[in-house]
Amino acid sequence: MPKFSVIIPVYNTEKYLERCLESVLNQNFKNYEIIIINDGSTDGSKKIIEKYLKKHKNIIYIENKSNKGLSNARNNGVLESNGEYLLFLDSDDYYNEGFLKKLNVNIKDNVDVIKYKIRDVFEDKKIIEYGDPLFTVTDGVSAFKYLSKSHYIEVACTYCYKKSFWKKNQFKFAENTFHEDFGLIPLVILKAKSIKCLDYIGYNYFQRSGSIMNSDDYEKTKKKALDFLEHFKFLKKESSKISADLAIFNSYIANSLIIKATTLKGEDYRKYIKEIRENNVFEMLLEDTFLRKIKKILISIDPKIYYKIVRR
Repeated sequence: MPKFSVIIPVYNTEKYLERCLESVLNQNFKNYEIIIINDGSTDGSKKIIEKYLKKHKNIIYIENKSNKGLSNARNNGVLESNGEYLLFLDSDDYYNEGFLKKLNVNIKDNVDVIKYKIRDVFEDKKIIEYGDPLFTVTDGVSAFKYLSKSHYIEVACTYCYKKSFWKKNQFKFAENTFHEDFGLIPLVILKAKSIKCLDYIGYNYFQRSGSIMNSDDYEKTKKKALDFLEHFKFLKKESSKISADLAIFNSYIANSLIIKATTLKGEDYRKYIKEIRENNVFEMLLEDTFLRKIKKILISIDPKIYYKIVRR
């Protein structure tokens, strides 16, 4: 059994794909498999994949004749995986040297989830690293005390998951939707009996213009906001089945939804805020300090005005 299954969905990323694959194949830890899902690419991605398939026997290849989306590709990758641990790698991103070896050393704690640091890499070569809070082994509920202060929480590629834990909980990414990571990963963390955070940057998150999440299309912006709201409702429903103090978790998902509301305009924004109020989202915000009490009051009046002032 391979230690790691690296799941790589591919859709029209021929410009970046070789860098991505080489970053895995050049690791100094070799007990892994790569699962490539070609999700209906129409560029030269398939030719690049075929070249690597001829050279490397530890690559499993899945091909979708049409584009079925990132969630479908990831879910199918999990079904085909044989590894003890799951990793998700986007095909325009790449690992740092020694990444898998570092993970292998740290999974000796037998944790359900391992978080590692990632950094943003831009097309103009600019790099941004974040000083995220660190913690040793803890449970998923307690982890949100630290994770709620992190720059990235719910990005699937920021974590390594024990497959038996994933399978036991029947986790699946919601398909045909935006923000699928937000719709699942907070719940994965919450259900983990053990999670560990590494003070180690292993993942390079490439910020390219024209990607799905960086689109300036307002119709997509509306769809993203509506999908985000449905994910929020799912997380709230599923988390309610967990017997624990979820005040920090609830505040985190509420804050995330409120921020997403500010991307909308005019009547779309007003309708969204109305539905947020109907779902008692503002009541979920923490008010355990004086500043949080003030924030809760101000943000409940109008999130756009609040964040416009805060971000100045």
